[in-house]
Amino acid sequence: MADADLASPLLPSPPSDDHQIIVEVRDDKEGPSSNGIARSNEDDDAGSDSSPNPYAFLGSDWFNVPPQPTLNPFRNRTAAIDGVYEWVKILICLPIAALRLALFGICLAVGYLATKLALQGWKDKQNPMPRWRCRIMWITRFSARAILFSFGYHWIRRKGKPAPREIAPIVVSNHVSYIEPIFYFYELSPTIVASDSHDSLPFVGTIIRAMQVVYVNRFSPSSRKLAVNEIKRKASCDRFPRVLLFPEGTTTNGRVLISFQLGAFIPGYPIQPVVIRYPHVHFDQSWGFISLTKLMFRMFTQFHNFMEVEYLPVVTPLDHEKESAARFAERTSHVLATALNVVQTSHSYGDVMLLMKAAESNQAEPSAYMVEMARTELLHHVNSLEAVDFLDKFLSMNPNRSGRVKYDDFVKVLRLKTCPLSEEIFSFIDVEKSGSITFKQFLFGSTNVMSQPLFRQACELAFAKCATGGNDCISEQEVHYSHCSFLKNIGESIRLAIPDLDQDEGHELFVLFDVNGDGKISKNEFLSFLRKNPLLIALFSPCLLQKDLLEDSNRLREEIV
Repeated sequence: MADADLASPLLPSPPSDDHQIIVEVRDDKEGPSSNGIARSNEDDDAGSDSSPNPYAFLGSDWFNVPPQPTLNPFRNRTAAIDGVYEWVKILICLPIAALRLALFGICLAVGYLATKLALQGWKDKQNPMPRWRCRIMWITRFSARAILFSFGYHWIRRKGKPAPREIAPIVVSNHVSYIEPIFYFYELSPTIVASDSHDSLPFVGTIIRAMQVVYVNRFSPSSRKLAVNEIKRKASCDRFPRVLLFPEGTTTNGRVLISFQLGAFIPGYPIQPVVIRYPHVHFDQSWGFISLTKLMFRMFTQFHNFMEVEYLPVVTPLDHEKESAARFAERTSHVLATALNVVQTSHSYGDVMLLMKAAESNQAEPSAYMVEMARTELLHHVNSLEAVDFLDKFLSMNPNRSGRVKYDDFVKVLRLKTCPLSEEIFSFIDVEKSGSITFKQFLFGSTNVMSQPLFRQACELAFAKCATGGNDCISEQEVHYSHCSFLKNIGESIRLAIPDLDQDEGHELFVLFDVNGDGKISKNEFLSFLRKNPLLIALFSPCLLQKDLLEDSNRLREEIV
C-alpha cells in the first residue's frame, strides 16, 4: 500500500453540506427548575453558567462536585435477620448462647481481676511493665482467648508469622470488628493506640491501661503530636512490646480499605501489616452500621464464626529517598488492599460522624451524606467537626428522602428572601442546575467560599462597614428602623444586596448573627458566624465593592498573587 494510503483516514469525513442531527435527552422527572433559576445541560465550565457568580468579588470560581461514591464502607450487609435458615439456627443456638454469655462474663471477670492484681501498686508506668507483672497478665491473655471462644471463634486460621519485634516494632491492621483488639491482645500483647474515650469503658478501660495504651484525641492537634512522640519512644525501645495501630481509625465492613491516619508512619520505623478476614455466608461479622448489642447477640447465636489472620511481609521506609509519611502510608495501604483484594477509598472517621448525624435525624439514606472526608479535608481545608456543623445546618433545611433541599427551604433557614441575590447564591451551590442541592454540594460550595484568601479580609471589612462610629460591636439599637440607624449600618449594607428588605426581615438577620443572644454582635462573633455560614458573605458584596473597600481587597489580592 502506498504511503499516501497509510496516511489517509479509514473513514472519509461527511460532506460539509450534510445535515447533522443532535438529540437532547432530558429526565422528565426532574422537570423545569423553579424560582427563576435557569437550568443548564452544558459542561461545568465557569463561563457556561448563565447565573452571575455572587462570590466573584472574592476571586471564587465555579466549582465541581464529584459523583457520590456507590460504596458504603460502614454498611453491615446482614444487619437484619433474613431467611428461615437464620431464624432456625438462632432458635437452636439460644441455649448455647446462654452458656456462651456466661462464659464471656466469667472470662471477663477473671481477666479484670488478674489485671487489677498486675497493676496493683505499679506507679512507674512510663517504663515497661516489670516481668512478674507481665506473667500475671498471661491470665488475662488466656481469658481473652476464652472470650473469643465464647463468641464462636473456636479456631482461628493463621497464615505467616509475626516478625520479630526488633525487625518490625510497629504493627498495623485493618479494622473490621471489636474482635481484632481481643485477638491481638492474646496473640501479641502489644501497646495499642486508642481513643482517649476508651479509658472510661467498664472493665475494658482497666485492661487496656495494663497494655500501656497510647491515648489520643483525634480532634486535638496537640494530642496527636504527643501520641506520635509516644509511639516513637515506645517503638524505639525493645523493652516495650510492639505498638499496634489501626490506621483507618474506625471499623469498616472489610470490603474496602479507607484512608490511613499517619500516626504509625511518621516515626519512620519498619512496619508489619496484618490483614483480618471474616469469611461468611449468612452473617456479616463487621461492626458497621449496627449496634454492639445486636452484633454480640448474632455472634452468640452462630454455630461457628470464621476468622483468618495473615501476617504480611514487613514494609520498610525508603531511607535513600527520604520517603514522606504520606507516601509510606500509601505504600503500606496498597499492600493491605492487595492482600485483601479490595479497593481503597478516601472515607475516614469523619464520614462515620456524618453518617451517625444523618441517622440521628432519621434520614432515609444516611449514607448519602458521606463525602469521603479524607479527600474533602485535603482539598477544601475543612475538618470533620466543621463538616458536621455544616451538616447540622443542611439538615435544618428539611431535605427530602433522597437527601436534597429545595430553594424555598434553603432561603428560609438562611433568613433570606426570594430575590435575585438569593437565587444567585442557590444557583452557585446547585452545580447540576436541578433546582435542588445535596449536602455534598452545600459543603463544597461553602468551603469553596470560605477557603478563598480574601474571605477573612472581606469579613473584617464587612464588620468595619457595619460597626461605624468606632464601635467594637453592633448593638440591637442599630438594627431597628425606629432609630433610623439600621440603614446606616447592617441594614444599609444588606439593603444594597436586597433592596426591599423590611424591618422584620432585617431583625431576623440580626438575630441570626447574634449567636449568644445578648443584643450585640462583637467582631469575633461576626467573624465566627460568617465562617460557619460563609455563603452569607454575599450579602455584603455591594458595600465591599465600593471604591474605598475595594482598594484594600485589590491590594491583598495583589500580595497573594
